[in-house]
Amino acid sequence: MFLQGKRALVTGSTSGIGLAVARALHAEGAQVVLNGFGDSQEIAALCEELSASHSAANLLDVAAIEAMMAEIGDVDILVNNAGMQHVSPVDSFPTDKWDAIIGLNLTAPFHTCRLAVPAMKAKGWGRIINTASAHSKVASPFKSAYNASKHGLDGFTKTLALEVAQDGITANCISPGYAWTPLIEGQIPDTMAARGLTRDEVINDVLLATTPSKKFVQPSEIGALAVFLCREEMANVTGANWSIDGGWTTH
Repeated sequence: MFLQGKRALVTGSTSGIGLAVARALHAEGAQVVLNGFGDSQEIAALCEELSASHSAANLLDVAAIEAMMAEIGDVDILVNNAGMQHVSPVDSFPTDKWDAIIGLNLTAPFHTCRLAVPAMKAKGWGRIINTASAHSKVASPFKSAYNASKHGLDGFTKTLALEVAQDGITANCISPGYAWTPLIEGQIPDTMAARGLTRDEVINDVLLATTPSKKFVQPSEIGALAVFLCREEMANVTGANWSIDGGWTTH
């Protein structure tokens, strides 16, 4: 367990990709801090499972982020995973949705990073991993805020990597394609009904239409990649954007 003695904050980690990353880090000995919303009993069970603490800080609130980071104390590993999505044409895109998506997907990682970096510099070691998306590399219509936020997160990560390159800190993006999570699974019946398609048709011809492998990314695979980036052997891997998308962005 090579992460013994390291503290890791994973935002948006009460379910889905973030939870898989938290579990993978815990398995290597990291002390994990969860962040996110959900059923209080389920979160309590996760904290017991992972010997973790939990913060329900609203990452759209700068003061809440600052309070969370102060309460947690120094972190050695920061995984900015919390995110949201909304689909709409630009000319009818709700401005409040734009602000929220940019705020959660891009501005919140800026704040957690600026608050975590000083202690990492003092220790001479740190790992910052930002969950971007295939949409940090390619665009899709009707996802202007999401595309903008994820492209921005890639650029921010590269800038941060340059600034901390001599401080023992790495900063990288992980960019999944469609990941098999409850959120995605829950979209299938509605899409079947709306388009008159079978389950297999929705999966292969809609959700995985741009994925050459025709396979969903498994959250555990993303967790494994996050752990890999924390290894000492990865000390010179920084400023990179790691695709894990079944070949989507190779088109």
